[in-house]
Amino acid sequence: MDWLLFLAVIGAGFAAGFINTLAGSGSALTLPLLVFMGLPATVANGTNRIGVLLQTAVSTWTFHEKGKMPWREAVFLLIPSVLGGVAGAAIAVDLDEQRMRQAIGAMLILTFFLILFDPTRWLKGRVGGARQPGGKEWILFFFVGLYGGFIQAGVGIFMLVGLVLVLGNNLMHANAVKSLLVLALNIAAFVVFVRNGQVDWLLGFVLAIGNIAGARVAALMATKEWAQVWVYRLLLVVVVYSAVQMFLG
Repeated sequence: MDWLLFLAVIGAGFAAGFINTLAGSGSALTLPLLVFMGLPATVANGTNRIGVLLQTAVSTWTFHEKGKMPWREAVFLLIPSVLGGVAGAAIAVDLDEQRMRQAIGAMLILTFFLILFDPTRWLKGRVGGARQPGGKEWILFFFVGLYGGFIQAGVGIFMLVGLVLVLGNNLMHANAVKSLLVLALNIAAFVVFVRNGQVDWLLGFVLAIGNIAGARVAALMATKEWAQVWVYRLLLVVVVYSAVQMFLG
């Protein structure tokens, strides 16, 4: 691999790791790059998971290290997220990709206005604290996991919506739980890609160097109270960018 391309892959990984940790959709940067480098779309999807796995492991540990991980809630949501991730990765049906991308783009536009409408909810959380998840949330996160196992790009945004608007977490704790859930569902999904020979290990680990660094920097930032307003603003930008990508992709 040419050293300039090597640095470009690491740089893209850093940006993706940073964005994924604070918002989501970092894979919208790395997946096109991997395809541009000659990987088939399916192999690019599997290869990208190496960096996602390692970056979420780093960010999960960082949130735990700083005492910001609500473990009880996170563990309850692990099962549906993992089951959904496995099912999503194993899907082999003939989908109308263009219609699917338009539907996701429309959901992201709705998400933008939901985030913009009540910033206090995102920054401070639900009055009285977040409530414990139940059966409805189990179903919700199964379908979010299904999407994450199938595509990955944007799953963090939909997880944040569920964690903040449905359960009442603030953005800091929602990002912590999101990191653990994305890690868990991608472990399960990654096994499917490996078994189907859809992983370029060398390129994946080069990309992961940047992913890990970006995730560590972002997670340290995300545990600071002063940074939450900037995380909120980044989330808005990422949602708009992701929606545009879905419509134009």
